[in-house]
Amino acid sequence: MKIWIARHGQTDLNYAKRMQGRTDAPLNKKGIAQAKRSRQNIGDVHFDAVYSSPLQRAKLTGSIIGNVDISEVIVDDRLIETDFGRYEKSKYYLMGLPMIGYWLFPKIFPVPATVESIDSMKERAASFLRELETHDYENVLVACHGGIMRALCGYLDEAPDGLRWERAKNCEIRVYEYKDGKHRFVKSYSLEK
Repeated sequence: MKIWIARHGQTDLNYAKRMQGRTDAPLNKKGIAQAKRSRQNIGDVHFDAVYSSPLQRAKLTGSIIGNVDISEVIVDDRLIETDFGRYEKSKYYLMGLPMIGYWLFPKIFPVPATVESIDSMKERAASFLRELETHDYENVLVACHGGIMRALCGYLDEAPDGLRWERAKNCEIRVYEYKDGKHRFVKSYSLEK
């Protein structure tokens, strides 16, 4: 099985460089164009299923990249973005040291009050992916968000700490193969250089 993990396209909050966690912001025009370009980049691949976070920016991205009607997207709450609590909609660099430090170096800085922990993110990601691995898909698309994508990719990379903290760009896609109980990174597709 090939598991394609995609971050959603741009929203106005992304453009304004604000934390966007669970705010249900839609894709903007650029975000829709990014999703369409990402679909073109991957060619004519057919997805046996398209999963998504319940947030509209991920669902629409999944529908476009997956080349399916939005009604066919399978919503899974475990794929929702990280809960940023009181930092929701804050400017990236005006959040204060506790949150900036934590989001840049989560192994060093403690999780700030009201923010979802890394352990919670890893638990959600692992639960979703273990269940996904029971299906007999050839290709499956998972449309999600930059925060939870770090835990999903950490699981698929079989990272000792369960994280791949490298930031994904809007509409970046990372492809993994799951075979004989093992995961292997295959390729990434990015619109930005």
